[in-house]
Amino acid sequence: MNKYLELAKAGTRYANHMNRLSNRIFGEVTRVTNKKSMKVVKLFSDKPIQKRPEIVDYYPRHVEIDLLMKQLRTYGLFRDEHLDFKEEYQRLRELRGKKKWIPPPFRK
Repeated sequence: MNKYLELAKAGTRYANHMNRLSNRIFGEVTRVTNKKSMKVVKLFSDKPIQKRPEIVDYYPRHVEIDLLMKQLRTYGLFRDEHLDFKEEYQRLRELRGKKKWIPPPFRK
């Protein structure tokens, strides 16, 4: 194995050809390139953005968390100040006699 590595590092035409061939097989850059070209190669070798889990699954599970917080609120373990404000505002409207009118359900 060690002799093969020494042979691959040698500057012969055969060694260069074998290095290019192995790079082509394993999907690496076949010839020496500059930094700009390597940046393009890296962009194309990465997974697409829509398939990367750190991009797609960035936000937490909003629906499950919302249901959990509502359940915790009913137990008295979580305080949702916005919902408390809305309920208090609705209670004050009812006290003033300005309850929201909801039309009766449609019957045939």
